[in-house]
Amino acid sequence: MDSKLRIGAVGEEDVILAFRAVGAVTAAADSPEEAQMAVHRLLSEGIPLIFITERAARMIPEVMERYAQSPDAALIPIPGVHGTDGFGASRVRERVIKAIGADILTNNGNEEQ
Repeated sequence: MDSKLRIGAVGEEDVILAFRAVGAVTAAADSPEEAQMAVHRLLSEGIPLIFITERAARMIPEVMERYAQSPDAALIPIPGVHGTDGFGASRVRERVIKAIGADILTNNGNEEQ
């Protein structure tokens, strides 16, 4: 059995090219249908770690939620070609609050200037 962790990437072609360059299995997705099919295909191929652009992740909220608690799959939102819109960070914050009951990631205004 191959012990190497296989990773995947789903989203805009410009973003996933970098993942393809390092050996990830990639799937371009410009519509909700393409994004959903890409995620399901990668998971069915046994790829447990999938990086998905925030734009693609926003198109398939039901798929993101379905795998949010799965021990067998991790869908990690990443910034797209135009940078981040905060979607990935907000998902991490929501999961931390749910897990420990407090928002330990908020700076509470103590930001250095």
